[in-house]
Amino acid sequence: MTRVLVSGGTGFVGRFIVEHLLSSGYKVTVGGRSRPAAGFFSQPVSYAPLRLDPRADQLAAFDNIYYFVHAAFEHIEGKYRGGEGADPEGFRRANLDGSIRLFEEARTAGVHRCIFLSSRAVYGEMPSTVLDETVPAEPDTLYGVVKLAAEDALKSMTAHGFVTASLRVTGVYGPAGPGRKHKWDRLFADYLAGRTVPSRIGTEVHGDDVGRAIRLMLEADPAKVSGQVFNVSDVLTGNREILSLLQAATGCPHPLPPAMEPGEFKVMSTDKLRALGWRPGGSERLAATIRELVGLPNRKGSKRADASDCPSP
Repeated sequence: MTRVLVSGGTGFVGRFIVEHLLSSGYKVTVGGRSRPAAGFFSQPVSYAPLRLDPRADQLAAFDNIYYFVHAAFEHIEGKYRGGEGADPEGFRRANLDGSIRLFEEARTAGVHRCIFLSSRAVYGEMPSTVLDETVPAEPDTLYGVVKLAAEDALKSMTAHGFVTASLRVTGVYGPAGPGRKHKWDRLFADYLAGRTVPSRIGTEVHGDDVGRAIRLMLEADPAKVSGQVFNVSDVLTGNREILSLLQAATGCPHPLPPAMEPGEFKVMSTDKLRALGWRPGGSERLAATIRELVGLPNRKGSKRADASDCPSP
């Protein structure tokens, strides 16, 4: 079996990548500051100490590694944009300089492919309402600036025998793993308690579909992916739609937040990734996941939860 090192594999998005690769027959080594807790993954994984430190010699982490997926990112918990807090230099040093050092060590160690988890934040507030990979990136946050600079650094290392690619990922949803809360936990709790929920829209993609995109980068013809960037996004949704699905699943009668018009919201085109065979789950997967998050079966015709489960406001 092919061995893949996934940095940040115990993170919210990283865990989806690890699980998808495991289910596809890969042997996975998780790189991070601490060893994964027993039972955190569905199958056994190896562990390699790894951190975002441009001064550290971490070449040993790449022993017997064929592919490297870099999903690690240091930030204030719960924040990406603005995740630098009061330490922008430390943020840049870890996430840019530390990432470049890992890319260089992967190449030195003979890793065959290196895939970087980037972000839609690299586009910034572009005037175009549909963002494809040909649109010039103009990030307007330090988060986006760092992601774009890391993309560029990795692309510059592309060579025969060292295939590189970056995935610009939008918001990611799905089960968070043992002992962790999913990203909509607070949103669900506020709605079920009858508290006012603000309107919001955004693009989302299921974490397993991100994992599928990663696997495509590892398995595709190098000529079709090397040195390139790919958008990873799926549904344009918002709090009203998400909570309407929760309402349908639970029977909770509390009012939904007002609808929010898409207006000039910038949707990322995923035609380039779909041309490689990527097919995300769309609205059906979103609805099924919300049922999963509240512990309900996804069988058609299954009994809806009793509305008495919804707390009174």
